[in-house]
Amino acid sequence: MKLFCYLLLFLLLPFSVNAQSKSTFEIKDGHFYRNGKVTSLLSGEMHYARIPHQYWRHRLQMMKGMGLNTVATYVFWNYHEPTPGQWDFKGDKNLAEFIKIAGEEGMMVILRPGPYVCAEWEFGGYPWWIQNVKGLEIRRDNAEFLKYTKLYIDRLYKEVAGLQCTKGGPVVMVQCENEFGSYVSQRKDIPLEEHRRYNAKIKQQLADAGFEVPLFTSDGSWLFEGGATEGALPTANGENNIENLKKVVNQYHNGKGPYMVAEFYPGWLSHWAEPFPQVDASGIARQTEKYLKNDVSFNVYMVHGGTNFGFTSGANYDKKRDIQPDLTSYDYDAPISEAGWVTPKYDSIRNVIKKYVGYTVPKAPAAIPVIEIPSIKLTKVANVLAFAEKQKAVSSDSPLTFEQLNQGYGYVLYTRHFNQPISGTLEIPGLRDYAVVYVDGEKVGVLNRNTKTYEMEIEVPFNAELQILVENMGRINYGSEIIHNTKGIISPVKIAGAEINGGWEMYQLPMSEEPDLAKLKGDVYENTSANMKKLANCPVVYEGTFDLNETGDTFLDMENWGKGIVFVNGKNIGRYWHVGPQQTLYLPGVWLKKGSNKIVIFEQLNLQPKTEVSAVKTPVLMKQM
Repeated sequence: MKLFCYLLLFLLLPFSVNAQSKSTFEIKDGHFYRNGKVTSLLSGEMHYARIPHQYWRHRLQMMKGMGLNTVATYVFWNYHEPTPGQWDFKGDKNLAEFIKIAGEEGMMVILRPGPYVCAEWEFGGYPWWIQNVKGLEIRRDNAEFLKYTKLYIDRLYKEVAGLQCTKGGPVVMVQCENEFGSYVSQRKDIPLEEHRRYNAKIKQQLADAGFEVPLFTSDGSWLFEGGATEGALPTANGENNIENLKKVVNQYHNGKGPYMVAEFYPGWLSHWAEPFPQVDASGIARQTEKYLKNDVSFNVYMVHGGTNFGFTSGANYDKKRDIQPDLTSYDYDAPISEAGWVTPKYDSIRNVIKKYVGYTVPKAPAAIPVIEIPSIKLTKVANVLAFAEKQKAVSSDSPLTFEQLNQGYGYVLYTRHFNQPISGTLEIPGLRDYAVVYVDGEKVGVLNRNTKTYEMEIEVPFNAELQILVENMGRINYGSEIIHNTKGIISPVKIAGAEINGGWEMYQLPMSEEPDLAKLKGDVYENTSANMKKLANCPVVYEGTFDLNETGDTFLDMENWGKGIVFVNGKNIGRYWHVGPQQTLYLPGVWLKKGSNKIVIFEQLNLQPKTEVSAVKTPVLMKQM
């Protein structure tokens, strides 16, 4: 009998522990309730995808040290499904681990899965390949699109199902869609009834997948008509007026709260070739106090921005500039800097929060150590045009887009041989987004969608080759232009008014991995002064190694370089561009190692050939050239 009792206790123990670990989070009587107690959500937005996973705990502890009790994060569909049906939730993509660490640190979690997220992220989080699906229209009540959103939401649920507070985890709320009201206001060509059907169907897909915590929407307060959906709490982005916040929420939520600003902006997004925005710390502290005094929950967007590593940065659309590509740095002038440092804004907000909360606010953890690397010698160099044209070409009568080439990111070299001379104005109105133009390997000009430079004078002699190296600078992530997001050359090329048809060859350079100079053989040169002179104005790949006795965070100084990307130990740490305002690239210390390290730089312009690069201790994010 005693043995039977022990066995019964053993079998029931997991159920008992799980039952005790469950918690409740409810919306009722105009408040948020956590385990039966009125609770304000003092949240900060921080994206797991913009931070090395080794630093997640440190950054969460930074948030706690500011006085916050909740972390919000978008989920980036394209980050996890880079090709159809191939899912990746490992390493830096291990969303479940990020959520678990937040729970271990005593933080609640708000999940924002989209499927559209904006976030200054490539294509607003949509996979690039979704544009190749026949009959699919994004952000619409479209059967093909909703088929794919369901697959995404169901797959995501498998990762986070047990992390809802109802199952013992820290996730307390989940967002439906994202800023849909602004999209409705821009797509008046679509009936409002269809917009509402679509929004409701995304909400239903979340519920059908198994999400059972409260759902919410997030829009500007003047956009609730298009963005709010029945059964989800409406929250207002960027709303500083408490009276107006309460008025619009009451209108769409049974005449009462709770009231929440889902995006409270302590800084702002930043673009290449534009000034870096800055927001005053004292004003943010005063607004924080307003919220706390008036029982308004908030989510600081961003509390810590991090970095757009690789090709993850998106772009905005503007009629004056056509496209506004986002910086590699997502510092956002946030309270916690890109490298995880305390700022005056951090201290200002912390001092206000401490006055109002009933819990002890811990000290911020120490910053990650920082190192300087005075000189990294670049000993090898290779001509990109030469090795690109030794790859297998795709032939076509007209230029193909990246999507038609089944390529998401990086670069494509478009070439066309001319048996007869031709001269006049070269026009590429369908350039997406940046091109360096060569004739027989000699640079003749640059075209740039960002400056609406779509044409130039050109002279192609007898028996010569036109070469156009095109870069995808990030798909549009916000607004109605998000539906026009193919890359490369998307319309006919003209010279002297005549369309250039037939004979196009395309060489793909996705740069999904660092270029391996060991495989290039005859195209690799020692980086001597003679070879440097020979390769001036050619797109090149530089390679070097450097030894470290200690590791730490650092910032590559790219101020005197042209335009390109950098790999360190195989990690693409992002894009640089001499136009600024960003002049350094953040290099996390966890991607360095004691002993030998490798650096590879793809330099598109190579105006001034280089023999070395250095790394400094302080970032430069606000200097325009």
